[in-house]
Amino acid sequence: MMFDFARIWTRNTLIGLGLGQFLSLLITSTGFTSSELAKKGINAPTSQSFLNYVFLTLVYGTVLLYRRKALKAKWYYYIILGLVDVEANFLVVKAYQYTSLTSVMLLDCWSIPSVMLLTWLFLKTKYRFKKITGVVVCVAGLVLVVFSDVHSGDRAGGSNPRKGDLLVIAGATLYAISNVSEEFLVKSADRVELMAMLGLSGGIISAIQISILERNELKSIHWSAEAALPFVGFAVAMFMFYSLVPVLLKINGSTMLNLSLLTSDMWAVLIRIFAYHEKVDWMYFVSFGAVTIGLIIYSGGDRDDDQHPPNAAIDDHRPAVKQDEEANSGNHSKGAAAGSSKTWVA
Repeated sequence: MMFDFARIWTRNTLIGLGLGQFLSLLITSTGFTSSELAKKGINAPTSQSFLNYVFLTLVYGTVLLYRRKALKAKWYYYIILGLVDVEANFLVVKAYQYTSLTSVMLLDCWSIPSVMLLTWLFLKTKYRFKKITGVVVCVAGLVLVVFSDVHSGDRAGGSNPRKGDLLVIAGATLYAISNVSEEFLVKSADRVELMAMLGLSGGIISAIQISILERNELKSIHWSAEAALPFVGFAVAMFMFYSLVPVLLKINGSTMLNLSLLTSDMWAVLIRIFAYHEKVDWMYFVSFGAVTIGLIIYSGGDRDDDQHPPNAAIDDHRPAVKQDEEANSGNHSKGAAAGSSKTWVA
């Protein structure tokens, strides 16, 4: 089958690819900071994410209060979303205590099939041949990374790799639920409202969890610049990530987000090469190319796949979950369905 690259190179494709890779770099930086904290014996995963929720509440909450408008979505949707998001972050960050950085980044791709299943079930997303082809090419690229890691022994390490791997898979599943829910809310409600309420609910839940699980751990930490900088760096990177994720979700959808984050493992490799002067297997570069090609195939062709009329979302006042993802990427006027229901959520 021939692909029309004139249609693939659309404005939304370029924005999606560029923004997706910036988000991937942010995730890579959070992985390195979490790994560094784990090496220093600091085991406070909820505390790492707490500062991010505080930033979200302060920045977006201020804007939301200034608007003085009623919430477009039900408040308890955000409570559920905050709980899922906090526990997803907790499980993945906790995994760094038991397994290697490479293992976490590889197994985190479990969120992709989870997202596709959830969007198909709840958002009624239709994945056509080009979309499925792009996903297959991306996952094939990750398989190359796995083979390379097994060959070079990069996946070795960690006090309990099996436990760490299970934590990552559980966290990736919750990330998928969170991403799909956010995709629905950002298209049917409002980005500022989503970030403010997610920050508020996530911050409250994190504070409760910290007081129960991590109070003694925080007291035992010898706070110095070496310990504080990774904490702050993690929070800043996560704040930027959370702020930009809704933009990509609105343009390209949650599957595109999770496919873009596949390249975080390859960015980690490049950092190891240029920052730490380590040697890596040549298959990493082939994998990076495969994932990039898969992203282009997946994100392209939205125009010819869109079978909904331009005003479908305006004329049809059913919840936005009934719309096709391809239609969503080309039509952003989903306000009519605001607050009707919430299903899942980068």
